[in-house]
Amino acid sequence: MGAHNGLCRSKGWNIFWRYFFSEFCSLFSVEVGMDIHIKVHHPHTNVIGLGDSSSWRVPQLPRYVYMFFAPLFLPCLSPLISVKRLFQAGKIKSAVKCAFIMFSGLATFIYLLQVFSGLSLGKAIVTLFASRSLTTPSYIHVNIFQHIGLPMYSQKNRPPRSILMSTGCLNLNGVPFLDVIFGHSLISCHLEHHLFPHLSDNMCRIVKPIVREHILQNGLTYNEDTYWNRLKLFVKEYDTLMVNAPPITHYIGIA
Repeated sequence: MGAHNGLCRSKGWNIFWRYFFSEFCSLFSVEVGMDIHIKVHHPHTNVIGLGDSSSWRVPQLPRYVYMFFAPLFLPCLSPLISVKRLFQAGKIKSAVKCAFIMFSGLATFIYLLQVFSGLSLGKAIVTLFASRSLTTPSYIHVNIFQHIGLPMYSQKNRPPRSILMSTGCLNLNGVPFLDVIFGHSLISCHLEHHLFPHLSDNMCRIVKPIVREHILQNGLTYNEDTYWNRLKLFVKEYDTLMVNAPPITHYIGIA
């Protein structure tokens, strides 16, 4: 939520928390995240060529490898991906700053594990990345479940924002522990988060009944499903959804 300025009212503190949680704690570049998520995904949700979630597709990987095995390596790869993308964009200073903050965070967590758990350096590193890998399959899942397979739109014929968000986002229900781990805005209130990205997790949860009622009263789509149903769908239809993406004219909503 720091990236959305939704943690506190102070702009300065939001910037601090943005770097703290993203780079220091999560080992992922703030600038890369802002470019991909804030500037593209949110304003152009499910618009083909922009926020169509195509960056999550890795068609070279078989379904079970992609869905359950490859995500385990994400904590190790994300720092490298961040620095690489910044260098490729010519942002050398940003890449160096990002690498320094991520290394500082990594060193701090390893040090804390050594001090309070009595682990050796090697065991602390393994423990750190292994613990982070526990939730990465679910992190990949929720990011693809909530947009891919829903209506896509061409850039020239995109609908009004309310229709774009209501048809292109899905709330995942029935998994309370994911709400705790990732927050309501990413799980059970994802549509509300896309409509009001600056709201906190708690506020997204509070406005959810009002948003749902308003959308349904106006004849729009309010997408909800369970994590288990989406998981079964993506495993079964993996080739269709994640490998052989159909031409844009096959998508519902393209005019």
